[in-house]
Amino acid sequence: MNEIISKLIDFIDLHKGEEDKKKVLENIISNISFRGSNLWILACAIVIASVGLNVNSTAVIIGAMLISPLMGPIVGAGFGLGMYDFELVKKSIKNLLIATVVSLIVSTFYFYISPFKEVQSELLARTSPNIYDVLIAFFGGLVGVIAVTRVEKGNPIPGVAIATALMPPLCTAGYGLATGNYLFFGGALYLYTINCVFICIATFIIVKFLKYPIAKQIDIKHQKQVKQGITVLLLIMIAPSVYFAYRLFDEKKYVQRTENFIETEFPQKDFTLIYKKTDYNTNPKIIELAFLSKKFSALEIKNFNQKLKEYNLLNTQLLIKQDTFDLKNDILNTIGHYKKSGVDKDQLIEDLQKKISNFKANNTKVSQEVSILFPEIKPIAITQYTSKDKTIPVLLYKSKIPINSKSQEKLIIWLKQRLEKDSVEVYRQ
Repeated sequence: MNEIISKLIDFIDLHKGEEDKKKVLENIISNISFRGSNLWILACAIVIASVGLNVNSTAVIIGAMLISPLMGPIVGAGFGLGMYDFELVKKSIKNLLIATVVSLIVSTFYFYISPFKEVQSELLARTSPNIYDVLIAFFGGLVGVIAVTRVEKGNPIPGVAIATALMPPLCTAGYGLATGNYLFFGGALYLYTINCVFICIATFIIVKFLKYPIAKQIDIKHQKQVKQGITVLLLIMIAPSVYFAYRLFDEKKYVQRTENFIETEFPQKDFTLIYKKTDYNTNPKIIELAFLSKKFSALEIKNFNQKLKEYNLLNTQLLIKQDTFDLKNDILNTIGHYKKSGVDKDQLIEDLQKKISNFKANNTKVSQEVSILFPEIKPIAITQYTSKDKTIPVLLYKSKIPINSKSQEKLIIWLKQRLEKDSVEVYRQ
């Protein structure tokens, strides 16, 4: 048994293939300073990353992350802490601050002069850090430091640069400054800080594990203070991240329960849903729905609101839009909101614009013909909806009294021929 354990320990031993400690330290120290070429490389990488975020190009952002030299001072600070070399820590932090300030200045200037200031999904993704960002930064940092201490560096270094993503949050913070969006600035800078701190902590752990020599002998009391300081810093970074992760998880579960409520209470065979909007961040939370032709009474809406509790949709209000004009405005406002936020923008706008077309009374020619052939009715809109991959036109009209069945049948036959459709529906409003 002892032999098996010994072989297992030998199998996972990090000391195998380790580079000479003195040589590793020389490389670490040489990569800390931001002077001359390093500063120019950083500035160019920032511009490239900013352009990538501006045009929503993942490939360009990855390219910027690969050439960014930001990892140097962060790893240097981790080595300094692990070896109690506080001069190295000071030098690393100083250079990291220089790099951060230069990056913010360059990215802010770029976004300030850029004519394109729409919020793209790549930008938005860097504004709400959560616990997963902590895990990525920590384990990415572990991989990076292990690779740095090897004789054969291998392929992990480029992957670590991409995974930990130090550059995009800085550029997003610059965007926030340039546009006066301080929520973006704060969220992106927090994500950047998380990445820096946990890469540093991962480096500290590996340095202690590999038993790098202590640069300066300090007493037990000071060693304890360093460890306590690191613990406090961990808690400060992790606590908000856990909260954000919980909010993200809770929102996804809420959306799932909302979908279940809608599918169960408003089955598609009975109700044609044409508009749906969920607002998780209001108090109470709001679910807005609209249907093609179904009208609900105040009592029915009240009963649906009472049923929300059965689906664990607490502190939620159901609103059913039944006014065409209000609904069109809501859809247009939703498009405007998502134009600004950039989340799945193109697809969302395309979907919503299709819904708007369902409420536009632009088919002037057909409407005029209906008025001539059937003077007893007043056309409101000619719209359409999709059912089982089949588009069905719908005529909405007003009249003092419902038209008789013979006239309605004649109207439907004429509309089928006029619109060249197999099915047509007619409703009086």
